[in-house]
Amino acid sequence: MTNSSKTDRFWAVILAGGIGSRFWPVSTPARPKQLLPLAGDRAIIADTLERVRPLIPDERIRILTGRHLVDPIRRHTGLGPEHMLLEPQAKGTAPVLAWAAHTIARHDPDGVMASLHADHVIEPPDAFRDQLRHLMGYAADHDALLTIGVRPHRPETGYGYIHVGEAVPDDDQVHAVRSFVEKPDRATAEAYLAGGEHLWNTGIFIWRAGYFLDEIRRHTPELAGLLPLLDEGDVEGFFRQAPTLTVDVGVLERSGTVAVAAAAFRWDDIGTWDALGRARASDADGNVGVGPVRAVESRGCVAWSDDDEPIVLFGARDLVVVHADGVTFVAPRDRAADLKDLLRELPPDLRSDP
Repeated sequence: MTNSSKTDRFWAVILAGGIGSRFWPVSTPARPKQLLPLAGDRAIIADTLERVRPLIPDERIRILTGRHLVDPIRRHTGLGPEHMLLEPQAKGTAPVLAWAAHTIARHDPDGVMASLHADHVIEPPDAFRDQLRHLMGYAADHDALLTIGVRPHRPETGYGYIHVGEAVPDDDQVHAVRSFVEKPDRATAEAYLAGGEHLWNTGIFIWRAGYFLDEIRRHTPELAGLLPLLDEGDVEGFFRQAPTLTVDVGVLERSGTVAVAAAAFRWDDIGTWDALGRARASDADGNVGVGPVRAVESRGCVAWSDDDEPIVLFGARDLVVVHADGVTFVAPRDRAADLKDLLRELPPDLRSDP
């Protein structure tokens, strides 16, 4: 298969479900994280789409999301309902990627799909597309489930890790995966950083859609018996019976053909208010402000005003300060990842529950 004909088989699916509760009180069910301007002036899902469009045309892009987000996603991306796969229920990444793969394989039996998240910051986009093109070409010719990992540069405890094995014989970018590792404690993360054999797991996946379905049939009985429902067009029944299951646990940790490539680009997962401080430009004292924010004798703070109400920081250190929808939220920056614990303690009128 020539390179041009391979490119004609490339598909992208963008995971854009969930509300991003760690960005409360700005992120709500009606305005979830993927619709927020986290890395710049436009919604982060629009950044994700523009990054992939020069490689994959709109007709081969699908957004995986909820029915209530069709209109806002269309406003931010220009993509209509025909580009969206609407989850009847949120059951985790394994069922929804199985459905996406089934949809692609039905249209294009040789289709190669890249699974991308709507909330990643990636620079430079050209390097990302070049590597994606290369790895999708590799997946077109090999029975492999590929992922992209990032070389750690801090002892991050909020990410999963990949233990990297030997290079494959015919591509020096691609290495076997020895194991997937859950989020480690700090001492373990420091050992991974020093050892050089582990990568952060980005959750960016690449494979032939048909081969991914074959691996589900081989290794994921929880879903394999439900695939005939998709053959019959019974998407509701498939999701109703599917367990809540991640693709990492349900497929990748069980398959013997998983491989990884180290990212040739800069990557960050904008999953918490703390991460916003890495995604946006800061002042000379490391403060990041969105909206009318003024920091005086303050250092390392992240502040966001969502309704033009001024926020003034004076003598503050390493705080998150957010004002949105009549709520002001203040926390130490190093506790930003624990926001879900706080939300469980709040009454429903403050949580903005669906």
